[in-house]
Amino acid sequence: MIDINLIRNKETRDLVKKSEKNRFRDPNIVDEILKLDEQKIKIQYEYEQKCKEINQKVKDIKIALKNKEDKDKVLNKYDSSKEKEERNDLLVKSKELEEKIYSKLNAIGNVLDNRVPVHKTEDGNITVRQHNTENLPKKEKAFSDLMSQYTNSDAGAMLIGHRGYYLEGKMAQMATALKFYALNFLTSRGYTAIQTPVMMRKDIMGLTAQLSDFDEQLYHVTDGDAYLIATSEQPLTALFYNKRLQDEDLPKIYAGESLCFRKEAGAHGKDNAGIFRVHQFEKIEQFVLCKPEESDKMLEKMIGLAEEFYKTLGISFRTVLIASGEMNDSAAMKYDLEAWFPNAQKFRELVSASNCTDYQSRNLNVYYGYTKKEDKPKYVHMLNATLCAVQRALCCIVENYQEDGKIIVPEVLKKYLDFDYI
Repeated sequence: MIDINLIRNKETRDLVKKSEKNRFRDPNIVDEILKLDEQKIKIQYEYEQKCKEINQKVKDIKIALKNKEDKDKVLNKYDSSKEKEERNDLLVKSKELEEKIYSKLNAIGNVLDNRVPVHKTEDGNITVRQHNTENLPKKEKAFSDLMSQYTNSDAGAMLIGHRGYYLEGKMAQMATALKFYALNFLTSRGYTAIQTPVMMRKDIMGLTAQLSDFDEQLYHVTDGDAYLIATSEQPLTALFYNKRLQDEDLPKIYAGESLCFRKEAGAHGKDNAGIFRVHQFEKIEQFVLCKPEESDKMLEKMIGLAEEFYKTLGISFRTVLIASGEMNDSAAMKYDLEAWFPNAQKFRELVSASNCTDYQSRNLNVYYGYTKKEDKPKYVHMLNATLCAVQRALCCIVENYQEDGKIIVPEVLKKYLDFDYI
């Protein structure tokens, strides 16, 4: 959620409107929030005045009784039941307005970084870097064909429906090796490994996920009204819920390891073959909490590590800056790393890296260095970046490393395995 002070201030209010317009949404919601906020401030003032009237009558009663005046006459003279009823009505109105403001504020996306290209679709993405993209090869078979004898998708579909699978044999071993390598890659660079819960309470999930995700992405667990996570980013953002950190605690840098679950309700007919897009997968995620002045550099570091990781795997890729219309609400700026699939002859997304600034930490009340003497809390900035979505990255490796009917094991994975090819 954005800071409401951005809307109260005329100059920054225009920036919020511009950002919403660049997201191809109606910016008039900003004026609606301002109007509601002004109403709430007025009612809050009236409420405080009414409280003062009531308190004054209480004082007058005490003085009158101290002066031995008739109790019944005093209580009748300074009766405040009407004021109390009016005060309570004002409190109800104030809370109703607060709920409306909160709901509308949550519908506004993070203020976009001015470097974000303005375009409604992915056609507006800008390529900022490329690796080994000259003379890109063409390969004979698709990863889905190469992996079919190891994925047992028929049995998986029987068990859970569309996009179900079992992963067997050496392919399962290589997936495990890839996960270990990804985790070690980050921990050797100063990241703290962390395994997260795979379920979250609805009220906490609501502070970390977009409302649209609840229907399109998240699986609902009816017992206890919980949701399965779609990414370890979700439980990691909640790790410091309602916590105050010290300056010296930052940055906090995590390598999140988890199973992830996605309904993919909006992906019917998309990437149907193989295990590139599935309901259950493993992922190693970068997650960082830092001071606001550090977040720009941290985003570059995180996407840079993802690039380095795929270079070590010998994968050709390009890094793109995502267009405004394709951005999720929490991100102010976002990169994708798209890897080359030599049979499909196209780039496909393997990594997303986002700077969410204080959008998530404000909802979760995660701040640092704040004391009662200061005017307001300093919210941490939160960033996330995929390092390795295991099943998806495995598809890319398989398609790139096919050779004479075999799938060669990448050099960096060989130390985790007792075979050199599949």
